[in-house]
Amino acid sequence: MDQPDDGAQSDRHRDAPRSSWAVAHDGGRPEGERGCTHATTLPSAPDQPAAGCAECLASGGSWRRLLWCATCGHVGCCDSSPGRHAYRHHDRTGHPVVLTLSADEGWAWCYEDEVYLVQ
Repeated sequence: MDQPDDGAQSDRHRDAPRSSWAVAHDGGRPEGERGCTHATTLPSAPDQPAAGCAECLASGGSWRRLLWCATCGHVGCCDSSPGRHAYRHHDRTGHPVVLTLSADEGWAWCYEDEVYLVQ
């Protein structure tokens, strides 16, 4: 179940400060073959902690890590979580990039380009 769009998510996304992102080193792929067309337009993740994965909260499920959709602000659980709701959100909407909401991490994942991004 998606979080209702009360306009607040859209406003937070639109007003979020932009930060610089770069494709992370990946020893399994040559550097010249990797890129992300979205890296220059990503906002920073919100400073406010999320209550949890919207779908897991609704169903009583659990999650390992929370990911924030850089397009609309949806909060879903990571691929290591049983529900994989961030990926399901991407699959349903086509929104390409999620940012980790873990305070001690600074990465994003682009589903479209299949690359990690770091600040």
